[in-house]
Formats: sequence, structure tokens, C-alpha cells
Amino acid sequence: MHADAVAAALAQAHRSEWAFVLSATVRVAGDLDVAEECAQEAYVSALQAWTRDGVPERPGAWLTTAARNQALDRLRREVTLRRKLPLLVEPATVDPHDPADLDWPDAAVPDDRLRLVFTCCHPTLAPEARVALTLRLVCGVPTPDVARAFLVSEPTMAARITRAKKKISAARIPYRVPGRAELPERLDSVLTAVHLLFSTGHTAGEGDALVREELCDRALHLARTLAALLPEQAETRGLLGLLLLTDARRATRTDEQGRLLLLADQDRTRWDQRAILEGLTVTAGALASGPPGRFTLQAAIAGVHATAPSLEQTDWPRVVHLYDRLLAVWNTPVVALNRAAAVAFADGPAAALPLLEELATDPRLADYPYLPATRADLLRRLGDAAGAAQAYRRAMELTANAAERAFLEQRLAEVSRAAGAEPAPG
Repeated sequence: MHADAVAAALAQAHRSEWAFVLSATVRVAGDLDVAEECAQEAYVSALQAWTRDGVPERPGAWLTTAARNQALDRLRREVTLRRKLPLLVEPATVDPHDPADLDWPDAAVPDDRLRLVFTCCHPTLAPEARVALTLRLVCGVPTPDVARAFLVSEPTMAARITRAKKKISAARIPYRVPGRAELPERLDSVLTAVHLLFSTGHTAGEGDALVREELCDRALHLARTLAALLPEQAETRGLLGLLLLTDARRATRTDEQGRLLLLADQDRTRWDQRAILEGLTVTAGALASGPPGRFTLQAAIAGVHATAPSLEQTDWPRVVHLYDRLLAVWNTPVVALNRAAAVAFADGPAAALPLLEELATDPRLADYPYLPATRADLLRRLGDAAGAAQAYRRAMELTANAAERAFLEQRLAEVSRAAGAEPAPG
């Protein structure tokens, strides 16, 4: 079989089957590092086998069998490890989508990927470690993207993930699906992981494309499953509403050439009205369930944008008010930055600029590209072309996504012309 076709099939299998393969292998290996290595080895062996024999009808089953057999071979070779972690299953051809084949001891979580998310979000791990481990292992998000999501450096995040895996091994944390009574205490970490998975796909940290659609789709599927699994938890509906309302704009966020379009420039008639209606409905239900949490409040903000006829006609005072309530339950510098951007539309850029100056002292935003990008836009609107140019250059230094860089370069050229100077090379 042609190597390009095999490579494409493997890439698709990694996107869609990785969590299934890993979840089946970790129960055999009893160790996250070993399971990850065995899963990776299965993908490597598939390249040669599939080139020779063709892509199997069920790639996920082939990869799962190969990875589990790798883990069993390791256990048989390592006598000491075998004593500590007895064999749980025998080699068999399995269907990673069949719960009976995976032999899960608890059917509380019906989606295999979501099962592993709940398993990784064990309460003995620090909350940030749970989410980081889930994003890296279950969702396949690269470590640099995970680090960006947490506003830390890549080495710091890599060390955090390594420590979490070692703690799981040292504490003998069992690899099992939590019972239904255990789900609520893990829910916040699970919701955070799904939200960050969507955010990573909504705006890719690097590469040519603005959106990684497979990550957005995966997050939406997990959010739907969570809302159906735990309908009594308002935040599951809040997260689903947030993702639906945000994703409804997907088709209009870039033009035909892949260039970034801001909210003001998007064709609102092309927004997915069915997704907006569903998102508003589930958000209203979450808001009616009691004091709203952080995902429900973010969904309410997204709902204001989704129902506004234009950027100018957006109810910006309400957006600011919702951000005030969000800060009361989730006080982070990114939320404060988003609130400052809303203040700029509600009260003018001059009112927001001091808020940004204060945020600039927060070390967590030192390498966050949207801080200088927001500052550049405010200065541009205030007529300070030279100051805006300097801020745009700083934002470009921190931006790895090609679509976002191209937008910043265009704005830099505009303000540089206004300032009577040549733009710095990109």
C-alpha cells in the first residue's frame, strides 16, 4: 500500500483512536509511562505492517491489540514488575468501541475517552496536574499547547506532567472507572480539561490553520456526553452551552484565504443558528438551576455575543457585568483581560487602558500574546500609532499561529504607515 495513504490512515487513527488504545493498554501495563510507550510502539509497528498488508478494516482494534500485547510482553519479561502488577487480561482481538471487550468494571461513564478523563482526574492529584495529564495523554494535546493553556513554560509543564504520572505510580492509584458517586468530586477537573481541549482547537497555538476542527469536535462530543451523563450538574450544561455558542461562529472566523476575521468583520448570517438555539436553551437551563458557575457565566457571555445584531449593538454593559460576576467565582488574569476588552467597548479604550497596565505587572501574562495584542488595539483606536506598532511587534514575537501572525502583521503595517514609519520585518 502507498506510504502516503498509510501515513494518512495512521494520522487519522491517532486523532480518533488514541484515547481508546491508551485506556485499554493502561489496565494491562499498570503504569502510565509504560502504557504510553506501548501505544506509541503500536503506531510505529502499524506503519510497516499496514504498508505491507494494507490498512485493516478496524484500525483501532488492530492498534489496541498490538499495544496490549506489547504491554503483556513487557510484564512477562520483567519478573519484578510482574509480581507487583499481575496480568489482568490475555492477548485478544478487541473492539475499542465495545465496553464488553474493554471489560470496564463500572458502566457509569459510557464514552471510553471520557472514562479515561475521569480516571486521570483522580482527587489525590493537584487540580492543575489532573487537567494537564488529561490533555496530554487522553486528548493528545502537545505539551507546548498545554503549557500555553496554563500560562507556564514548556519545561515547567513537562515536569508537572511527569510528576503526576510518577505520583499515580507511587500511590498505586487504580486504573478504573470511578463509580457514579465519585464523579461529582472529579467533575470540575473534567470540565476544565474538556474546555481547554476545545480552546486548543478553537485557536491553534501554532501552525497554519486557525482552527483544529478535530479537537473542537472531540470536545463538543465529550461535553454532550457529560451533559447527558450528569444533567443534575448545572455546569455540565453550562459548558455545553459555552462550546455550542462559541463554535457556532467557526465557519466565519477566517476568510476564503484563511485570514483571521475579528468578531466585527464576521458575517453573522452565516453563524450556525441551530447551534446557537441549542446553546441558548441549555445555558438558560443552567442559569435557572441556581447561582451560576464559571462555565455557565462564560456561556451567558457567549450568548450575548451570539444574539447581538452587530458588534456595535452588543449589550456591552451586560457583558462587563457578567465578567464582574465571573471574576467573583474565577479570578484569573485572562478573565480580567477579557473584561478589560469589554470595558473598552462599553466605556471607550481610554477607560480600559489602565486596566491593561495593571495586568501587565502580572508575571503569568508575561508571554501571553493577547495582552500586547489587546493593548495595541486600544492604542490604535486612541490614535497612538507609534505605541500601537510597538505593542503589535511584541504580540507578534509571542504568536506562533500563522493566521494570527498574518493579522498582526497587517495591523502593524497600517499603524506604521499612520505613524510615518516603515514596519519592522515580520
